[in-house]
Amino acid sequence: MATKVTLISPDRDLVQLLESVAGPIASVASVNQLAPSHIGGGHEKPVVVIDARRQAMAPAALASLRRSHPSAALILVTSQLEPATMLEAIRTGVSEFLTEPLTAEEVRAALDRVSALGTPQVVKTARSYAFVGAKGGVGTTTIAVNVATALAQARAGKVLVIDLHPANGDAALFLGAEPRYSVLDALENTHRLDAAFLKGLVTVTKCGIDLLASSDRVMVMPVDAQRVRSLLEFLSRLYDHIILDIPRSDSSILDAFEGVANIVIVANQELSTVRGAARIASAMRQRYGKERVQIVISRYDAAAEIRQEDIERATGGPVHHLFPSHYRLAVDALNKGRPLVVENHNKLAASFTGFARSLAGLKKSPGAEVPKQAGLLGRLTGR
Repeated sequence: MATKVTLISPDRDLVQLLESVAGPIASVASVNQLAPSHIGGGHEKPVVVIDARRQAMAPAALASLRRSHPSAALILVTSQLEPATMLEAIRTGVSEFLTEPLTAEEVRAALDRVSALGTPQVVKTARSYAFVGAKGGVGTTTIAVNVATALAQARAGKVLVIDLHPANGDAALFLGAEPRYSVLDALENTHRLDAAFLKGLVTVTKCGIDLLASSDRVMVMPVDAQRVRSLLEFLSRLYDHIILDIPRSDSSILDAFEGVANIVIVANQELSTVRGAARIASAMRQRYGKERVQIVISRYDAAAEIRQEDIERATGGPVHHLFPSHYRLAVDALNKGRPLVVENHNKLAASFTGFARSLAGLKKSPGAEVPKQAGLLGRLTGR
């Protein structure tokens, strides 16, 4: 079978070495410059060689590269084989490793081995959704746990909630769970992660979803974004949907969203919250693209002074969903440790269910409400 080799490296010597073995290759300096035309299709066996010699760990982009090109064989070039690097790389789909000093014989042998493997299996990856509040107390955790429960009720597959608050997050309270271990235990042991170890950390809740809860320990240092990425990449092989409850105060966690399908910013109709939503939305759109960022309004009041179109103008984009205000029901559900959608006999529960189905691309349930979007005239005039 013919082999087309693509190299991701600025190193001209490595380009020449590969061309001496494989003939003409496609070469780019970084993953960001990679285009679909660089990787062979049809009857060719595509191979991507990634030069990671100047990085301490395998590139975070490996997972997205595997998702976008599932048939390609990945070869990682490293200065030396560190166990942590190998483990992370294998989990993201790397087939072979090359270490210095590089020789033509070793390169040829690696290419022969990946060619003999055939087309790799498409690796299962979960859809992940990050929920971040524009301000504390806007109902982010309420929305996150109800969306997760609605997905479980829709039989959309295995669902996991991760409470990434550094300490004393409330997702466990909302789900009526008493976890023994936390997400901090997982982050501190990314080098040990396997299915058996994870099973001991995860709490199975009564409403059918799994939970990695926030820790009771106060963290001294910020969460390492690389560890968050490694954890999410591992978990994405085991679940169909992952809901992330994100603290807005920890910028290091906000930097770990490469593999997240949607970033949901939760705001309400308070001026300070709208300003916070505008700042977060601008930063997230600039870094991850506007198509991945959604703004939702909790406790929506049609009679409030700040209207939907005002929020859209301030945040620079449409409001994707309006959750009606029903404070008593929400507090009652929290006190019982039972998400509202378990009952699903009120407008707020139906709104959670409708949004969950929309977010995951599922067929809308009968009676699901779709928020009215302000037209162009309304956005320009405020009417």
